[in-house]
Amino acid sequence: MDNPLKTPEQLLPYRTLKEILADRGGGVHAVGPTDTVLSALQSMAEKHIGFLVVLDDGKLLGVLSERDYARKVVLAGRASHDTLVGDLMTREVVTVSPGDRFGDCMRLLDQHAIRHLPVVESGKVVGVISIRDLLAELVTHHERVIMALERERMTMLQSTA
Repeated sequence: MDNPLKTPEQLLPYRTLKEILADRGGGVHAVGPTDTVLSALQSMAEKHIGFLVVLDDGKLLGVLSERDYARKVVLAGRASHDTLVGDLMTREVVTVSPGDRFGDCMRLLDQHAIRHLPVVESGKVVGVISIRDLLAELVTHHERVIMALERERMTMLQSTA
């Protein structure tokens, strides 16, 4: 009766980003490098988001977040109506692929002190994963693990009865 205990990840692995993005739906919210920061902020407000990818002919050039705006425009005394996105976007972007999993993303977010990860496949941005998306996935995952453990426990109890 060799039945070693399983880790939660062995029992029920986290889903890939491709699966998470498919459930979430939506698309990629983007701006161009020559757009004004004001227009980018208006887009964020309309979409109720705080992060945009910066694309030029579909190529990822950088990202723009509310944090970038606060630090590079407001604190620097610049005007959002005449500052271009390309002048303040974050150019060194940490990305992930659709095959990556929860743990990979959490490590990257922590290592780089960021809250969003563009998901890139074959050079094209196919989505963005946020810390909020990952927290929702964590809660859902733990609910599934608990249900699986309860089923396993019930099976063991029934087999000994």
